Amino acid sequence: MRYSAILMLMCAIPALALGAQPISPRFSADPSAHFFSDKGQGQFYVYATDDASNSGKYWDSTSWRLYTSPDSMRWKDAGIPLAVTVFKWARPDAKAWAPEVAQRNGKYYFYAPVGGDKIGVAVSDRPDGGYRDARTTPLVDKARDANAGDEPIDPAVFVDKSGQAYMYFGTRVPKVVKLKSDMTSTDGAINNVVIHNMPNASQYGEAPFLHEHAGVYYFSFSTGWPGQIVYATGASPLGPFTYRGVIVDYLKISTNHHSIVEHDGKSLLFYHDSLLPGGSSYRRSITTAPLDYTSDGGIRKIELAPSQLGSKPKP
Repeated sequence: MRYSAILMLMCAIPALALGAQPISPRFSADPSAHFFSDKGQGQFYVYATDDASNSGKYWDSTSWRLYTSPDSMRWKDAGIPLAVTVFKWARPDAKAWAPEVAQRNGKYYFYAPVGGDKIGVAVSDRPDGGYRDARTTPLVDKARDANAGDEPIDPAVFVDKSGQAYMYFGTRVPKVVKLKSDMTSTDGAINNVVIHNMPNASQYGEAPFLHEHAGVYYFSFSTGWPGQIVYATGASPLGPFTYRGVIVDYLKISTNHHSIVEHDGKSLLFYHDSLLPGGSSYRRSITTAPLDYTSDGGIRKIELAPSQLGSKPKP
C-alpha cells in the first residue's frame, strides 16, 4: 500500500494520546524493532506477528510481517519477510508467534517461534526477505532441550560489547542461552533468569527483552495475561536482575509485548495495543512512545491515554 493511502487511513483513526498512533492500518503485534544500516541505507525495521491473517479467534497466523521507516514516523508495509513454510521440519499450519531479528557479520538472523514449542532460525543477506532455514532443525526444541520451559517462545537477542550473543525467551520462567558467533547454534546450557525483589502481586509472564543503557543492563518483560511491561536492572546480561518498576501499565487486551531501540541518542519503545477500529486481543496494532530515564538510571513510566488503560487482573 502506498504511504499516501496509509496516511489517509491513519487520519481517519480517532485521535489518541501522543505516541499512541498505530504505525500501520494493518493489524500486527509483538514488535521486534531495530535500526539497521543495510548497504549504507539506515532505517527502522519492525518485524511483527501478523494479526491481520489470523482467524480473529486465536493467534494462529502462519507468517510474519515487516514494517520499515526512515525516521520512525513515516512507515511502509514491507510485506512478508518469512513464513513458517521456510522450516521444513515444521507443520505448514504451525503458529507464527512473536519474532526477533539480529544483524551480524553482514547477515540477518530471524529467530522464529513456531508452533509454541520450538524456535527456528533463518538467515538472509537482506533484512527484508530472502530468509532460508539456517539449520534444518530447530534452534530450541521443548521436546529435545533440557530446561526449555513450558513454551520456548518470544525470543529476544542481545549482543554485548565483547561480541557475545544471548537469546532470552520463554513463558512463566524466563530463560537465557548463549549463542555461538555463527548466531545459529546455542553455546552451553539454557539457564533461568533470576529477578530479585519482584512485588508480591507480580510475576514474570512472557516477552523478555534486554538492552543496555549507560553501562546498565535492563531486563524488561510482561507480567502475564493481561500484564504490565516492567523492568529490572543488573550488571551482567546474565543477571541477576533487580526489579525497578513499570514501563507500560495494563492494557485492555490480554497480552503486552514490547521492544526498545536506542538510536541517535534517543530511546524509543515499541509495543502493541488495540488502537485500530475493530481491535481486540487477537487484532492488535503496533505503536511507539519515547522512553526517558531518570537521574538514578530508572525508566519513566509511559503515560497512556485513559482510553488505553485496562484493569489489573483478579487474583
